[in-house]
Amino acid sequence: MFAKQHAIALIVSGLFALGAQAAEPWVATATQAHPVLGTLAANASVQSAGEVAAGQSVHVAVTLKVRNKAQLDALTSNLLAGTSHKTLSHAEFMAQYAPTQAQVQQVVAHLQKSGFRNIKVAANRMLVSADGSAASAKTAFNATLHHFNVNGRNTFANVTAAQVPQSLGNVVLAVHGLQNVHTFHTTLQKAGVKTLASAKTNAASGHNPTDFPLIYNASSLPPASNTTVGIISEGDLTQTLQDLQQFEDSAGYSYVQTNVVNAGDASSDTDGIGEWNLDSQDILAAAGGALQQLNFYVATSMTNADITAAYNSAVSDGSAKVINVSLGECESDAQSDGTVASDDQIFQTAVAQGQTFSVSTGDSGSAECSGPGQSYPATSPYVIAVGGTTLYTSGTKYTSESVWNGGGGGPSVVEAAPAWQTKAGVLTTSKTKRGVPDVSFDADPQSGALVIVQGSNQQIGGTSLAAPLFSGFWARIQSANGNKLVSPNTAFYQYFKANTGLYHDVTSGNNGGYKAAKGWDYATGWGSLNVSALNTFISSHSGF
Repeated sequence: MFAKQHAIALIVSGLFALGAQAAEPWVATATQAHPVLGTLAANASVQSAGEVAAGQSVHVAVTLKVRNKAQLDALTSNLLAGTSHKTLSHAEFMAQYAPTQAQVQQVVAHLQKSGFRNIKVAANRMLVSADGSAASAKTAFNATLHHFNVNGRNTFANVTAAQVPQSLGNVVLAVHGLQNVHTFHTTLQKAGVKTLASAKTNAASGHNPTDFPLIYNASSLPPASNTTVGIISEGDLTQTLQDLQQFEDSAGYSYVQTNVVNAGDASSDTDGIGEWNLDSQDILAAAGGALQQLNFYVATSMTNADITAAYNSAVSDGSAKVINVSLGECESDAQSDGTVASDDQIFQTAVAQGQTFSVSTGDSGSAECSGPGQSYPATSPYVIAVGGTTLYTSGTKYTSESVWNGGGGGPSVVEAAPAWQTKAGVLTTSKTKRGVPDVSFDADPQSGALVIVQGSNQQIGGTSLAAPLFSGFWARIQSANGNKLVSPNTAFYQYFKANTGLYHDVTSGNNGGYKAAKGWDYATGWGSLNVSALNTFISSHSGF
């Protein structure tokens, strides 16, 4: 009897030991508990409606950490410093820095075990998306989700930080999809419907997109026929593609080859038509009416999870040398759910692969956030941040620019100042934080672009215009230089101070918190580019 009891005790003890092994310790990811819970007492417009039902659907996007991060940091630092121009091919990135297939399988197995389904792995293995429930999220990430009513909008958010088992701690970077309180938004401003016939470019009035190459001195360059450009977009692009063809007909352009790349499930949302039309028509015009291809990397929605997937789609695809982002959100919000960590890694990969992201700085002046802070991803050190001006012309001849007071600009509260800004000595308000913008273009709705939307003309501005103007011009410069140029962040700060003919310095106006001044400033950066002069300079300076 004693022997039998002893055997049973050993079995029970063994089962407890197995249970202890199964209860693997949790470790943190970059996704923090959403701060909305802490605002309840102070903000009457935010109300809690209790825990999310276990069966409520949840779509997640799990970002994986790159391998050999220190080596990748050194590579991109050298590229941005101008000491190297050797970028990585997609195959080289996959071999040296992408997460391994074994690491991906670890994450997939964990998601499956937790009840997730429809699991998809990005081609570069940096992102794994899946569909599940609130219960699945709690099992997989130890995260509790609550309902909140925020300014009359029904939302949900994780009230605890997202964690993963210790064995995944060196694999998983962040978990997206656990909140929809804050999402990305477009950065356009409409000035009312006008016709092209009424667009006599005189002082601050609307411009046909085909005018901008003349205004910013780009017309002497060949079109960007050898360069592919990408646009981060969302929803159903059927109307955008139809309007693009109408614009091409009206401008006398040949039809550009387009490619729609869905980063997730297809969506019927058409709320962003004006934005994607503004982007595509102005990029094509700034590029001289021709591109090798125009790719739309399409998110299912404007949630952080879906937009991150669209960014990664553009980088994983790798064919677009310039990628336009006319989107943003408060950088503090983006940091809290891990978006800054995830997206910065994606943008860093782009730099390593020789791709340039052009990002609008927002339309809220110096106050994108309710407190200090700027628009993300413009504050990322791996992108070109494009602010806004009011453009004055005589016909199609450039006269001057002043600050458009809606143009985003100021010091970041999240991102550290990159070496190329600190070395230039331009930062004043905060010398340790990234300053935006880097450059600026027309953004005032009153001097904005006349865009074809659903067959009719609308006058649209915002930094959503400024970013695609830079995208198109930089594509034109890339095409003229064999697509060999790396992201120009460092070169702008290295050369512009002593070569003022390369840009139009904006010295009047303010964006609320910051005034324009001689040289770089928080209101417009260096100002707008003198495109032809810049291209001529680049051809004789290896630093670019």
